[in-house]
Parts: sequence; structure tokens; C-alpha cells
Amino acid sequence: MTKSDLIDLVAQRATLTKDKAGAVVNAIFAQMVEAMNKNERIEIRNFGNFTMRRYPGYTGRNPKTGAAVPVAAKRTPFFKVGLELKNRVDNKR
Repeated sequence: MTKSDLIDLVAQRATLTKDKAGAVVNAIFAQMVEAMNKNERIEIRNFGNFTMRRYPGYTGRNPKTGAAVPVAAKRTPFFKVGLELKNRVDNKR
């Protein structure tokens, strides 16, 4: 499913225009990104949790030359699926 597919589904289910549904979807995603930038945890009940994981910097290797290359520390979003979603996807319900 793409973002435009999601916008179409929201427009149908909520009986909104595509422009209004797009604004809703974009606002939700923008708030999620803003929360993750602040290192806040996002919990959506029965769906899952979004958190930020920190990875320290390290020295890697260039596979072509074998030279040492410093890799900077980084933060990456991490999603942990909720039990109810896991069961629904696995058809245990």
C-alpha cells in the first residue's frame, strides 16, 4: 500500500474529499516525525510502538579497497508490532 492508496481509503471511509484526506494523513505523519525528532515514543494501542534507536559510530571497511572508513553514529526509527496486530495478521483471531 502506498501513501496515495491510504489517502484514497481514508477519503472513502470517512467520506472526505481526497484533498482533506491527504491533509489528515500528512498531518498524522508530520506529527509522528516531529515526535521521533524529539526522541518521544509513539504508542498506537493494538497496533504497535515506534521508538528511536541509537547506534554508535564504528570503523568500517571499504569492500573494494579494504581501507578503514569511519561510520558516524546514527539514530534510526524502530517499530515493534503490538500483540493484537500480530495475531490478526497471523489469522489467530
